[in-house]
Amino acid sequence: MNQKLWEQLCGIVGSDHTFTDEPMKKHTTFRIGGPADYFVQPHSRTEMAEVLKVCREASVPCFILGNGSNLLVGDLGFRGVVMQVFKNYCDIIREGDRLRVQAGALLSKVAKKALEYGLTGFEFAAGIPGTMGGAVCMNAGAYGGEMKDVLLSAAVLTKELTVKTVGREELDLGYRTSSIGKNGWIVLETVLQLSPGDPKKIAGRMEELKGQRVAKQPLEYPSAGSAFKRPQGYFAGKLIMDSGLCGFQVGDAQISEKHCGFIINRGNATAKDVTELMAQVQERVYEKFRVRLEPEIKRLGEFL
Repeated sequence: MNQKLWEQLCGIVGSDHTFTDEPMKKHTTFRIGGPADYFVQPHSRTEMAEVLKVCREASVPCFILGNGSNLLVGDLGFRGVVMQVFKNYCDIIREGDRLRVQAGALLSKVAKKALEYGLTGFEFAAGIPGTMGGAVCMNAGAYGGEMKDVLLSAAVLTKELTVKTVGREELDLGYRTSSIGKNGWIVLETVLQLSPGDPKKIAGRMEELKGQRVAKQPLEYPSAGSAFKRPQGYFAGKLIMDSGLCGFQVGDAQISEKHCGFIINRGNATAKDVTELMAQVQERVYEKFRVRLEPEIKRLGEFL
């Protein structure tokens, strides 16, 4: 352990929010992943900037984590600092028909707040298991809605560790992409533009979408959401199903029998199981349809 770095991290976020050899399976929806050398949970944008500064000075990588809903961490873990922007940084403030949301807020909680305030436009995100920061980074979407439909602006921490407010156009939100990663920015806060609506209709739509998710998605198992991006002109899940891979399994990693676009952890799946399964799926789909599936799940750390 780098004692100096440890002491610096504790001094920034507090010893109660600084950990070593932290199992990443505790912090991903896949429930998979080896230990991170250091794991910190900041409370403010100032603490985030200070953590990044000491990591740079020590030449130690720093990865920004939310709820870990679209992430596969290697079985050997991550050699560096994982900074989790989550429950310590999740305020939601109403400003008329807008919501100012900190990056660590869960989308489900934002949707619930919008309902409480009688604001419509965010129902599509109620069942997405990620945080606001991650949702902006990948322009998260579901059931016909995307973040770009409601996002007005975002405050980001730049590579120079200064705070910058950028509009929706500059964020260049596309299908599961944005300029956030390209520019090395970190989302701090967003402003959502919603509209006044009937709370009963809003609640009804949220319940309707919840019912569709329960019926069609394997919510009873740990997963990282959709395993592959949607190829142009196709649906990844249907290609996988039509390749005869429904229920296909490597170790405890399995193509969901409920929705072939999902890979589930049946209990003790490893990152190695998942990566081997994904590789075999890609190969089989390409052989049958000449379509190359691109992973939607992000990878972090060291893999066997």
